[in-house]
Amino acid sequence: MDKINLGSTIPAYPMPVSLVGAHVEGKPNFLAVAWFTMASYKPPRIAISLGKGHHTNPGIKENKTFSVCLPSEDMVEITDYCGIVSGKKSDKSEIFDLFYGELKTAPLIRDCPLCMECKLVEIVESGPNEIFIGEIVGTYTEEKFLTDGKLDFRKMKPLILSQPDTSYWRLGQQVAKAWNIGKRYKVKRK
Repeated sequence: MDKINLGSTIPAYPMPVSLVGAHVEGKPNFLAVAWFTMASYKPPRIAISLGKGHHTNPGIKENKTFSVCLPSEDMVEITDYCGIVSGKKSDKSEIFDLFYGELKTAPLIRDCPLCMECKLVEIVESGPNEIFIGEIVGTYTEEKFLTDGKLDFRKMKPLILSQPDTSYWRLGQQVAKAWNIGKRYKVKRK
């Protein structure tokens, strides 16, 4: 089997979609972001990568807070809207039912199955992007999204994005238990 070089490009790889929120000019604003990742386990930190021109960036810098809310697949239309309409041109402050945690300036979306409230720790410049690293100070969900006290992705129905084909997807079936299935593997000598 020969590998094909696709060149210097973004691979078509699935990423969970989030709605990142911040207060900008005194109002809550949200944008759709799939470029995020966990950055640290202890303390719990998350990193989001935003283009430098986004309307949300100054709000994160000013308040030193932001939220990362994971929408469900039934929120696809409003999530996409937040990704294609800039807060510079449209007021998105009243499109969601909001709540606040202890930080008071990181707007959280009540309809999202999972919301993380973050305190800004660091900003890293990366070409045309700013990577905001935040410490998670609160993680919010509802009982209906838990099984045995743990988040259940089948109940959450997270929205997934693939690029460069720019398509939304659903999460599939569980394949195996992590940190378990590999115990059965036997090394084969060549």
